[in-house]
Amino acid sequence: MSEEQIKNLEEQFEARILRDDKIEPKDWMPEKYRQTHIRQISQHAHSEIVGMLPEGNWITRAPSLRRKVALLAKVQDEGGHGLYLYSAAETLGISRDEMFDQLHTGKAKYSSIFNYPALTWADMGAIGWLVDGAAIINQVALCGTSYGPYARAMVRICKEESFHQRQGYEIMLKLANGAPEQKDMAQDALNRFWWPSLMMFGPKDDESPHTAQSMKWKLKRKTNDDLRQQFIDQTVPQADILGLTIPDPDLKWNEAKQGYDFGEIDWDEFWQVVKGHGPCNKERMKARVNAWENGAWVRDAAMAYADKKSELKNKQAV
Repeated sequence: MSEEQIKNLEEQFEARILRDDKIEPKDWMPEKYRQTHIRQISQHAHSEIVGMLPEGNWITRAPSLRRKVALLAKVQDEGGHGLYLYSAAETLGISRDEMFDQLHTGKAKYSSIFNYPALTWADMGAIGWLVDGAAIINQVALCGTSYGPYARAMVRICKEESFHQRQGYEIMLKLANGAPEQKDMAQDALNRFWWPSLMMFGPKDDESPHTAQSMKWKLKRKTNDDLRQQFIDQTVPQADILGLTIPDPDLKWNEAKQGYDFGEIDWDEFWQVVKGHGPCNKERMKARVNAWENGAWVRDAAMAYADKKSELKNKQAV
């Protein structure tokens, strides 16, 4: 293909982006657009399946049958989200085996929040309320992303994440209105998960290597800082209802911008966790690699069955 032909295709592609057309798998797209989507969609998928680990650890220890069932359903939902997202990424020409290899070798990242431990039952509430709440704010915008398979996957994911957020908030509400020890437990969970939840939106806009291009291609509709501000403005009133205190002495209402000013995030901690040095990085990756290796016989059996079925079908056709 000549340079002129490529230039014409790029111009047509950019025009489609400006018109808010959806880009579909068989459409022409710049290679950088394809690679950017593979990185983001696979990172999102990895976050869903790694995010099952801290919660899965609490299924048998949930305080009632109702809580066990609800948590089990949530973990199952997250596994489904990973499936949708891996399938969407595969439409861009990358195999699932390759994506798992990138995760297990550390080449691909997942959300930094899942490298923090879930120490008490209240953490299940904090994760649902704060972590899923932050995820919804980011993911609702992704329903309008320019790549069709990703946008369509996000519609169902956002509906389920919204339910997860309400489930987490209900746990926090129950604890906050319970015995003093229960309210202290809820406050402790908020204290530990508040700042990592703010880090979920990624680095500040002027330090983010991908934000500008992602905004241009409408992969993202809002910047990291805009999404973070929206989360804070939405969550602080919820904490007031719970009677819990946001662990930020610099938090205050700014009448001029109609939003909250907040303290400085510990970006050194953020980058340490991203680079693999968080409290649970090694534990999470060991669990994922073990699951992959121990599940090899299931994959082999499924492939053998598919081959046998295909062979039988071919014989019948003859």
